[in-house]
Amino acid sequence: MSPVFPMLTVLSMFYYMCLRRRARTATRGEMNSRRAIESNTRALPINVEIVQYAKEVLDFSSHYGSENSMSYTMWNLAGIPNVYPSSGDFTQTAVFRTYGTWWDRCPSARLPFKRTPSTFCSQDYVELAFEEPVYPTAVHILETYHPGAVVRILACSANPYSQNPPAEVRWEILWSEAPTKVNGPQARQFTPCIKQINFPTNLIRLEVNSSLLDYYTELDAVVLHGVKERPVLSLKTSMIDMNDIDEEEDEEKFACGMDTLNKQFSIVTLREWPTNGYFDKLPYELIQLILSHLTVPDLCRLAQTCKLLYQHCCDPLQYIHLSLQPYWARINDTSLEYLQSRCTLIQWLNLSWTGNRGAISVSGFSRFLKVCGSELVRLELSCGHFLNETCLEVITEMCPNLQELNLSSCDKIPPQAFNHIAKVGSLKRLILYRTKVEVGAAIFNSCNKYFQS
Repeated sequence: MSPVFPMLTVLSMFYYMCLRRRARTATRGEMNSRRAIESNTRALPINVEIVQYAKEVLDFSSHYGSENSMSYTMWNLAGIPNVYPSSGDFTQTAVFRTYGTWWDRCPSARLPFKRTPSTFCSQDYVELAFEEPVYPTAVHILETYHPGAVVRILACSANPYSQNPPAEVRWEILWSEAPTKVNGPQARQFTPCIKQINFPTNLIRLEVNSSLLDYYTELDAVVLHGVKERPVLSLKTSMIDMNDIDEEEDEEKFACGMDTLNKQFSIVTLREWPTNGYFDKLPYELIQLILSHLTVPDLCRLAQTCKLLYQHCCDPLQYIHLSLQPYWARINDTSLEYLQSRCTLIQWLNLSWTGNRGAISVSGFSRFLKVCGSELVRLELSCGHFLNETCLEVITEMCPNLQELNLSSCDKIPPQAFNHIAKVGSLKRLILYRTKVEVGAAIFNSCNKYFQS
């Protein structure tokens, strides 16, 4: 009987390898399985609903696993489920880098940026591509361990498989909510009620916040339901939830505020008034303190009210610390251009998650730093895939006072480009997580206090 056991072991390993390969690739038939349904909420004609698993993981901010492994990595989100409906800690799932609040409470934690909108709480993200563009009707997220971390689901107008990239990329929020702590770590299928959008998509982005969790959240697969033709609401959907109206109004206000970033304010268009009322009685510094609690879009709106508030809203002292990460979907070269005159004294700048898919060019980033980089002490550029060697060279030349630099997940920078960092003599903190850096003594010597990778 002894020769049988090695053979069983070999067969078991072969069977496991076949399952893993099937899970990663997913056959075309499985990804594009269709079923005809008659919708009770939409008018005829009947539309065919397409059900598809993620074909590919395009981008992500972090994962627990290593780059050369499949264990606990974001790549496990592609294809059919590996674990679900089982519950527990499995290496075949997608796991982000951290959980809880211990990262924020440890001695090495950095101070958060002010002016961050209360509605933005995302800590990590992953972008998934699907085979066919559809108008989404449902998104199913298969969570297998400690669910509740997903806080936003977004859809993109750009087709990642198109040969002709669009001139303008639009992101639309399908669903958004504050993080929740689910009772128990058991697996679940999370299917939030998503809103209808007016363009087809095959690029979905999940954003998560794991601060309330007692352990890592684990995701197994994402299923996108949708139709090829734009749905038309019937009379049966005439009853509208008032909460949905409020959310839409908030998004319109947010979009209006951020669009103002791309328009130069004009003092000439402001109406002339003989006095500024009670504002004339307030010290300049007090008005500055009041406005320091506003977000960037609110400053843009307020600047259009009168000359006095325009002057306050454009004062460079209001932009000593500036985080544009919450507005990553709308920041581009034009935004940076019209922020230049206000950011001449900026010391902390957060451009994490911004500029991807051509939104920020190397020349646009370089022009901004040449005007606003002299006082920079802290620069956050996490997941900035537009960065290249030229950008690092500009940073070292234009930011002589730089002490903190975050390049985590900037995986498009070539290894030799990191040699420029050695020229920054004042550097104290350098984050190179998920980069192609080849560690050299020159970089270590430039960091005179501590180094984090």
